[in-house]
Amino acid sequence: MSGARSARLAPPVAALALLAACGDDPEIKEAPRQLPTLALASMAMDALPSSDNAEPQQLSYRGEMTQGGWITGQAMAGTRSLRLGETEVQLAPDGSFFAAFDRDAAGEAVLSGELADGSRFSEVLAVSPRAWNIEHVNVARRPGGAASEAFLARRMPELEAIAAARAQETGAQGWRQSFRWPVKGRISGRFGSQRVYRGEPGSYHSGLDIAPGAGTPFVAPADGVVVLAVDDFSLEGKLLIIDHGQGLNSAFLHASQLMVKLGDRVTQGQHIGNVGASGRATGPHLHWSLKWHDARLDPLLFVSPE
Repeated sequence: MSGARSARLAPPVAALALLAACGDDPEIKEAPRQLPTLALASMAMDALPSSDNAEPQQLSYRGEMTQGGWITGQAMAGTRSLRLGETEVQLAPDGSFFAAFDRDAAGEAVLSGELADGSRFSEVLAVSPRAWNIEHVNVARRPGGAASEAFLARRMPELEAIAAARAQETGAQGWRQSFRWPVKGRISGRFGSQRVYRGEPGSYHSGLDIAPGAGTPFVAPADGVVVLAVDDFSLEGKLLIIDHGQGLNSAFLHASQLMVKLGDRVTQGQHIGNVGASGRATGPHLHWSLKWHDARLDPLLFVSPE
């Protein structure tokens, strides 16, 4: 997998619109149904092996190399910088790293870097497409209309707070862990699902909806630091965002109660909230979303199948 070679850089993954930064899209809430089984070679993140005295002489990586997926890896000795496409990849002191692919990532991505001596290297990664759950409906899309000044006055500071929280770097190490389910229950909404209204695409669902029943406790899927904990956002209701490090973070929407506060360090499996229907929700459920910088990721690719 290593070796310097020239390659055409894949176009950068486009950032999603700010208004979709952390909320459910009410247009795509779906009735409970049996979801198709995902056939994946590996559904859980394996912790990276501890480094030994031998310095790595090649770039190595592994993971879910598909839209909405991720990789963890080890940079070769002397790597000064690393990028996936146009996004900077953070290097841990031991040279390990995490990177990921947006839901709409192109079929190729370039992992490139620079060594301490100024030489450059690159790897072309094949990113497999996904068969997203796309529903075509023979009705016109509801006109969005202009948001009221009162709503915008409330919403814009919320979006700014969400963006600022997700931009924080806390040094958390949860990205190294195999993620666990925050709660077990019926899957009522799948990441990436989308409706097309007479040929006009609606917004896709940005997370995984789990409906175990109102009041059910949910836990941290991996270690991290609480970078946002609020009670009354207009769409998300009680919202919790946890930084897992390396640009990776989880958001949990619609809780009935939050058990942690801003700045808390949480450990994998720790009780962090209870399932609810706060904010704009059609019923009690946990909306769990994952982002790596601007890339939206599929939580199902981070956990073992249930």
